[in-house]
Amino acid sequence: MPIVRASVAEFQGLYGPFTMSERVLQKIWLRGDFDLGRVRLADGRALEIVTPGEWNLLGGPDFRDARVRVDGLETRGDVEVHFHSTDWAAHGHEGNPAFARVILHVVLFPADPGSRPARRFDGTALPELALLPLLHRDLEEYAADDALETITARDEWRRFAELATRPAVELRRLFRELAAERWHQKLRHVRLRIEKLGLRDAAHHTALEILGYRHNRAPMLAVAARCPLEEWSRGLVPDEAFRRVAGLWQLHGVRPANHPRIRLRQYAAWATARPNWPERLEPFVDRLLKRGGARSGPTGVARPKLDLANLRTRLTADLAGGAVGGSRLDTLACDGLLPLAAVAARSDLFDTWFNWYMGDVPAAVRTALPKLGVTGGRDHPQCHGFGQGLLGWLLRQGAGASR
Repeated sequence: MPIVRASVAEFQGLYGPFTMSERVLQKIWLRGDFDLGRVRLADGRALEIVTPGEWNLLGGPDFRDARVRVDGLETRGDVEVHFHSTDWAAHGHEGNPAFARVILHVVLFPADPGSRPARRFDGTALPELALLPLLHRDLEEYAADDALETITARDEWRRFAELATRPAVELRRLFRELAAERWHQKLRHVRLRIEKLGLRDAAHHTALEILGYRHNRAPMLAVAARCPLEEWSRGLVPDEAFRRVAGLWQLHGVRPANHPRIRLRQYAAWATARPNWPERLEPFVDRLLKRGGARSGPTGVARPKLDLANLRTRLTADLAGGAVGGSRLDTLACDGLLPLAAVAARSDLFDTWFNWYMGDVPAAVRTALPKLGVTGGRDHPQCHGFGQGLLGWLLRQGAGASR
């Protein structure tokens, strides 16, 4: 019997124990690396896999927009992958509306006879497929292949092979265009959130969402809804906020420093130090716009003209009360505060956003930019805009970014 801890399991192999992550199972599903001719659901119905779906490397179901046929009837939706049938409920998916579109539960091991089936958010039973009886090779070989790919990083750099043949000046132009698209998408999202919630609550929701990182963005939004800013300003205990959405947290794969309890304490310190921080957004923009100066030219030239180093310091002190710093502050600024400020003040802050310091991005993106010649040297330091441009290119290719 395997020992399962979060999304990693330990097995006894031919040469001793080995570990395998759910990512290996996801790759097996994605590649169809099993006997497709014998695929049947646990209840005996015939299953045909039309498309496995797009691999979702962010939060939510593992695969989006898959197409399958059950007894000839085609269905389109999401797919979730686990080791065991019981992991569905153990991971909190049954009560999570983000998993309401799941049409197929793919597991490694067949469920025990008579066990309760996994159920969707609406209570209906979820069709289930067990992979173990269909595998072409033993688990240890699959795990070894995955480890080799991780070491050589073939999956990461191969994505950028097409870009590596193009001149750096052309890539900078392309990434700026793609970054502009992502900037305007963020502005549209912020406008809708402000229309729905008002600026103060929209800012509160946005800050908590970003502090949740990719694993816990949705639970943090639930915290924002159940714990308004006024409560935080009056000294809400972070552990109480954590308790109010108990069962929603995704803790496997989360680094200790990013544990939601720590991020909730960080926000508590922020809200206590600056209880009216959303109201400071427009004065922050006024200070930014007073700088004036040319907005064109490479990042190394634009940053001093825009006074970004000083603005970053003021943002930390004036808006965040010194509670948030480092790359998380830069992500907070670019994904949240600058779009909020731009919409609230009806100002175009694209150049500020583009040339801002790079926040949290996938390691593959951070390392690819200098390898492609896009960043490097005094004129072209790493910046948020080029990172977003490369992410935009990846999304356009349908590849997504690496975890």
